[in-house]
Amino acid sequence: MLTCDSYLSPLTLDDAFDAIASATDEFRLVAGATDILPWAREGRAGDVHIPTLIDIAGIPELRERSFREGRVRLGAATPFQRFLDDPMLREAMPSLDCCAIWFADDQIRESATIGGNIVNASPAGDGIPPLLALDADVELASRRNGAIVRRRMPLSEFLKGPGRTELQPNEILVAVEADALPDHGGAFEKVGHRRSLVISVACVAAVVRLDTSRSRFEDVRIGIGGVGPVAIRYHEAENILRGKPIAAECIEKAAQTAGTLVQSRSRQAYRRGVLEGFVVRALLEAAKDAGGDPHALVPTLEEGYA
Repeated sequence: MLTCDSYLSPLTLDDAFDAIASATDEFRLVAGATDILPWAREGRAGDVHIPTLIDIAGIPELRERSFREGRVRLGAATPFQRFLDDPMLREAMPSLDCCAIWFADDQIRESATIGGNIVNASPAGDGIPPLLALDADVELASRRNGAIVRRRMPLSEFLKGPGRTELQPNEILVAVEADALPDHGGAFEKVGHRRSLVISVACVAAVVRLDTSRSRFEDVRIGIGGVGPVAIRYHEAENILRGKPIAAECIEKAAQTAGTLVQSRSRQAYRRGVLEGFVVRALLEAAKDAGGDPHALVPTLEEGYA
């Protein structure tokens, strides 16, 4: 059970920093709170009391979405549901709509935020591999001498390990910025211990652009999660595939080393096999989404990894 003495809902960043400064005891920032509530229940954390909860989901800046110079800027309190019901986001951020379908259910998607998914820093955080594939940066804000100061860094550098990030005390993740890739196709593959509301044992996001003939990979981006302490970009496979034909030999060669990325201490053999198959399937699905001919996309390979 989760309890608190004070629940604050600031409407500006300054208000949020005022709330942080006025907290005389332990405090916690929340937005959707979809991670903290399951954690604070009997059998996991037991009864949890946090003196002050500061809900930043109502700050307008943290819910804004904008496009500029080939990049998408998302306020950190953007709910996962927006990746399904905002046509501009669906077009610009391939694989995140596929990810959102897998992400819990309608009610949780409306509350769970992209910033919370990042700050939680779970190795199995579903939203992180697609963002890594889109070369995402994070924007962090703090207040010094009465002025709000911001800094940016790549998402790949922000994540340090399970539950660990570069977020400093009294600092807030305010936005995520990523490449806008409307000319790419995307796919997301995931498996877990159960069929619904599932935490990833392994997941793969693939983002692909084809050449004008629709028979070669012009750009390939792959993010992988659930198999190590942090989600990662699979640069080795990307480099193998760029400029290559959509052929079984090329795709299987790119996927062959996926098993070496598994660092989890449990179910290693299972994860290695699943991960290789997921890379193949995600690449084929992303190629279809990018306009590739389904009948020409290595049907025998597709059958083998169905």
